[in-house]
Amino acid sequence: MGFLSQRKRFGDLSEQEIIALAISSEEDDARIYRGYAESLRADFPASARLFDGMAAEEDQHRARLIALHQDRFGTVIPLIRREHVAGYYHRRPVWLVENLGLDRIREQAWAMEREAERFYSRAAKRASDAATRKLLGDLAAAEAAHRATADDLAETHLQDDTRAEEDADARRQFILTWVQPGLAGLMDGSVSTLAPIFATAFATQDTWTTFLVGVAASVGAGISMGFTEAASDDGELSGRGSPVKRGLASGVMTTIGGLGHALPYLIPDFWTATAIAGLVVFIELWAIAAIQNRFMETPFLRAVFQVVLGGALVLSAGVLIGSG
Repeated sequence: MGFLSQRKRFGDLSEQEIIALAISSEEDDARIYRGYAESLRADFPASARLFDGMAAEEDQHRARLIALHQDRFGTVIPLIRREHVAGYYHRRPVWLVENLGLDRIREQAWAMEREAERFYSRAAKRASDAATRKLLGDLAAAEAAHRATADDLAETHLQDDTRAEEDADARRQFILTWVQPGLAGLMDGSVSTLAPIFATAFATQDTWTTFLVGVAASVGAGISMGFTEAASDDGELSGRGSPVKRGLASGVMTTIGGLGHALPYLIPDFWTATAIAGLVVFIELWAIAAIQNRFMETPFLRAVFQVVLGGALVLSAGVLIGSG
């Protein structure tokens, strides 16, 4: 993974690019809300109508932004989308959410509006033109109103949703800042170091050499993942929190993931050390699958397939290469 993102940072965007980015984002969000509405229409017609209304409002926002762009910069709108900007919030594909029910859709809609409100608030501060600043401020307020609409869905339809908004917000922030980067690091450290460690073990059958290779691979991967996570997103727009915290979580968990199956090779006996390392790998992979299921809402069988099977293949590759 590269240390630096190739995307533009928000602070480097011109006012024209900010408006163009807002236009494309409003268009995308309108389509997402219409997709939610269609998936809910049969069972929750009232909620579907709410999302239809939210989509229509996003269309109105886009029209106002286009009119502003035409007045200030002309009719040619630059092609810039959220994936072109480092740290800009992203949207999960509709098909990953729409089959998970009203609760999950409501959570996603709440997050969408929070992110959009943050974007417009920061964009308004960047604007030098009074009319532009006013429009962006108005849109920030409109997105905040949409968050209240998303909360209304829970009060109307979700009998079991009794968590306070503050608690839900804190949990989301905890997951964004610590769990997501930490889990990515743990996966990378646990899986990516399997091949070099076990290849060295079976090639040399020297536990001390294997331990040194494992430590080097784990620490190197931790430094790389930590810097990559910190440099990829400053957290200002995405709301994912401090890049230092995310980089620390990713780097430390990457190192821990690799050291878990490197430390057993401090045992002088090769086969004893290898058996314990194999057991540690088994525990690590199943723990990662459980964490994905618990915090990231990944179906457990899918998490097992992605992590356990993938890790087993990497481990087998290392053993075969080392034994060759």
